[in-house]
Amino acid sequence: MNAIGGMEPMSEKHQSEVERNFAAFQEKLPELMATHPGKIAVMHRGEIEGFFDTVSDAVQFGLSRFGALGAFSIQEITSKNINLGYHAYAMFDLPH
Repeated sequence: MNAIGGMEPMSEKHQSEVERNFAAFQEKLPELMATHPGKIAVMHRGEIEGFFDTVSDAVQFGLSRFGALGAFSIQEITSKNINLGYHAYAMFDLPH
């Protein structure tokens, strides 16, 4: 176990996917601030898959669309640096 929610550390592949999603999100952020401020974006393979009002709704969508082992990230669309915790970075390898 590690310090992030008691989950195992991410594999190198998963870490790479998280970084890819975050870089894509950062690149799109100025446009997103104009079109979807305050929403939660679900990211997968560097693409935005949907926008949601709550973290819970975003996680539910990600789990239903990509499965418990699916690689997806969520980010709040804001000009502030907000840490949503582990969910902001990735949803991988959930405990069985």
